[in-house]
Amino acid sequence: MESKKGIIGILTGGGDVPGLNPAIRAVTIRAIREGYQVIGIRRGWGGTINIVRDKNADNSNFCIPLTEELVNRMGRTGGTFLHSSRTHPGKVKKADVPEHLRDIYKDEVNDLTPEVIKNLAFLGIEYMIPIGGDDTLSYGVRLFKEGFKVVAIPKTMDNDVPGTDYCIGFSTCVSRTIAMINTLRTSAGSHERFLVVEVFGRYAGFTAMLPTMAGAANRCVIPEHKFNIDRLTELLTEDRRRNPSRYSIVLVSEGAMFEGGEMVFKDTTTDAFGHKKLGGIGDLVSDELKKRSRNFNNGKEINIINQKLGYLVRGGDPDAIDSVVPMAYGNLALDLIMSGVHGRLVVLKNGRYDNVPIEIVTSTKKTVNVEKYYNRDRLRPQYRSFEMQPLFIMTSE
Repeated sequence: MESKKGIIGILTGGGDVPGLNPAIRAVTIRAIREGYQVIGIRRGWGGTINIVRDKNADNSNFCIPLTEELVNRMGRTGGTFLHSSRTHPGKVKKADVPEHLRDIYKDEVNDLTPEVIKNLAFLGIEYMIPIGGDDTLSYGVRLFKEGFKVVAIPKTMDNDVPGTDYCIGFSTCVSRTIAMINTLRTSAGSHERFLVVEVFGRYAGFTAMLPTMAGAANRCVIPEHKFNIDRLTELLTEDRRRNPSRYSIVLVSEGAMFEGGEMVFKDTTTDAFGHKKLGGIGDLVSDELKKRSRNFNNGKEINIINQKLGYLVRGGDPDAIDSVVPMAYGNLALDLIMSGVHGRLVVLKNGRYDNVPIEIVTSTKKTVNVEKYYNRDRLRPQYRSFEMQPLFIMTSE
């Protein structure tokens, strides 16, 4: 590709969320109008390791030139038309090494970063804009430290990328969670049951805390605090008794843990970043609540409605915030590139758009401040004052 000012590469990694395509659109349209060309890398960092450095090779499965027509059409949709993966080029398992590189990389785990840098150079890419969560962006940090020009955009429905109050996907997740709970509560009320809703949140409980604070649930249990199941049962029974419709609701983060227990995993397999797939804590909480409810309900067992929201809060179109913020983030990234500034993460801090050093992604963790925002005894959010808090209250470090 020929370009007046240079070629920008863009990719999306990790889980899909609404708002990714608007971000790709914002970057591409502004870049083209400013004299750059843009290449979309397919399947996250996975695309960067699969490029074949031969001018006659067909690399269309791993990268695609982006045009205004293409991104305008795709920018109105959810998900990511560039597709995604959880590939970590610095830790590629032997079985996942591309076929054309297997004679060179034969270890059980391989660092393919030299290939990534050569492949980006082969494509003529001078700047990279990765869009992702802390896993995807952690490799952006690595690439920047290797000397590549990187500007990152934070995305994750968990809202747990350090350094920013807001990550693309979070608002739609919260909006969908509230709407779906409001749908489910009619069944819970009709049958006078506990409603147990499992939501995403491996290490951070923001996706459980915000809907609960907004009134969607009575209680929530989060990864930052190991909860006592008897206390939860007692509180939900009390909530149910006080409710004229005789039901109560608890939101359960997928990373929540019983007092004295650990995270619940679906199996022992791990992704490229070493994470096991979570799943099942909502089922366990439901079983225990049902068994223990008779201890707080005059010997009578209370039945459960158990629902895992899962991908229902990931799919579909973005809400207003996840349409506007990606547009702004994309333009912020271009501003930095045009100013010759790299190694930055575009962010929202206290209601203002800004940027911070990209190294913050790997230097700290972003979790709920339990002391400030969570009542350990009552198992629900608390606040002392909303004055001068950011839009989503508990998202500022």
